[in-house]
Amino acid sequence: MDSSSIKGILCDIGGVLYVGDTPYPGAAEAINRLKASLPIRFLTNTTQKTGAEVVAKLQKMGFDINASEVITALDVTKSYLQQHHSRTILLLTDAATEFFEDLPEAPYHYVVVGDAQENFTYRRLNEAFRILMDEGELLAAANNRYFKDYDGELSMDAGAFVSALEYSSGKKAHIIGKPSSDFYRLACASIGVDPSQTVMIGDDIQSDILGAQEAGLQAILVRTGKFSPADLDGSIVPDAVFDSLADIIL
Repeated sequence: MDSSSIKGILCDIGGVLYVGDTPYPGAAEAINRLKASLPIRFLTNTTQKTGAEVVAKLQKMGFDINASEVITALDVTKSYLQQHHSRTILLLTDAATEFFEDLPEAPYHYVVVGDAQENFTYRRLNEAFRILMDEGELLAAANNRYFKDYDGELSMDAGAFVSALEYSSGKKAHIIGKPSSDFYRLACASIGVDPSQTVMIGDDIQSDILGAQEAGLQAILVRTGKFSPADLDGSIVPDAVFDSLADIIL
């Protein structure tokens, strides 16, 4: 990795800063050290919490992170819908659904899929399918395969349900969050740094590492969160690998 070219940092949240409700040792201190030298944005594909809720959780854990430094998939999804003047069928948790309640009245034109947990019922999925078959479009607020849950085990994420709707409807989802190159470029623009001068720190070999590299960034993989040793046996090669965020020095 060419550290000398790095002018900005993007950092994943869950699995990098904390797991469950527990911050990783040294993570808060590492963030303070990195922020002292380079501009940084924190990215998350979580669709269970709004940006304000994410920031509140981080601050409660002792992280010196404010709302302007956090970019969530839900925030970007809502902005996209506002720009396209559309209402939507939401496959999200009840709490996340409330975040979209102030969208203006408009035809149902989009289906938005995130981590809906218990709301992934056949009835809701079939309702979404019918909208797609009636000229609706599919938006994936997140398309991750799995995540590390509160009990320390891996749990299914929204990606499998996005694939199910793609298969049934024959329509390809527009990805809003990571690994979308648009999402990474938006984050780079928010700190005024070119992607080629930005590094992404994450625990997901697909959405954090490959996604960032395809958007023109360098990418650091940490051996926390959902990391598996098998991640290093495939075709995706991180620019650097560290045991944890606390070990990273740029």
